[in-house]
Amino acid sequence: MPHIVIYTTATCPYCKRAKALLTKKQAAFEEIPVDSDPQKRAEMVALAGGRSTVPQIFIAGEHIGGCDELYELSYDGKLDALLAG
Repeated sequence: MPHIVIYTTATCPYCKRAKALLTKKQAAFEEIPVDSDPQKRAEMVALAGGRSTVPQIFIAGEHIGGCDELYELSYDGKLDALLAG
């Protein structure tokens, strides 16, 4: 399974939805909280091409986007292929 990174904040409902979908798919992921870490938030924004909202999700180093994009991949049947590596 590819390495998955998700940048989150503790109170974000979209972060919770994205993590729930990944958990449902039995996909292990690395969660990086950016609540009180300006350096990690700046890292996320740089990696996400300027996007500053959470979550920002990366699968195998590829920027997927946020929660909506993750669910869109799932609805389109493309997420399972990404998670299979």
